[in-house]
Amino acid sequence: MTTDLDGLKGVIEATLARLLPDHSPIAPDLVAAMRYATLSGGKRLRPMLVCAACTGVGGRLAHALAPACAVEFVHAYSLVHDDLPAMDDDDLRHGVPSNHVRFGEATAILAGDALQALAFQTLAQAPDLPDPVRLRTLTLLTDAVGWRGMVGGQSFDLAAEARALAQEELAALHGAKTGALIRAAVQIGAVVG
Repeated sequence: MTTDLDGLKGVIEATLARLLPDHSPIAPDLVAAMRYATLSGGKRLRPMLVCAACTGVGGRLAHALAPACAVEFVHAYSLVHDDLPAMDDDDLRHGVPSNHVRFGEATAILAGDALQALAFQTLAQAPDLPDPVRLRTLTLLTDAVGWRGMVGGQSFDLAAEARALAQEELAALHGAKTGALIRAAVQIGAVVG
């Protein structure tokens, strides 16, 4: 990464840490699992794309940070759920124990659910954005995450585990499971900008 990207990644990391809850009187393990899932590493590609698209069309980086973090919260939730025994059953993520290994399956599921809710709350409350922009970004993220996007792609992936996929099927799987959120990151950044 260049120095500019390293600096941007640092700003994103600091904003993620600030937007995540840091304590809970009723669910301290849940908050710990949310922070662990989000702050335990990663390239931050999706939030950087939000920021790059925003500034690329003349917008201000400060306006892109909350939407960028919302996209990263969705990505973190998807990884927590993807690692679960019912899905890919991965014990490690970014070289550390997966969320369900560290906190248990139930807490990992709830942490993923809470991160998804936090993503939409973060977008809905993004500062300095007009309401039509907020609504458009919420729609873009909802479309990317839902049954036609990331979740649908994960379902297709699970259903296709026992068979070889044709090239077109593989492209559709990756376009939904991974591509939908990446595409939404760029679109959200452009809308905010």
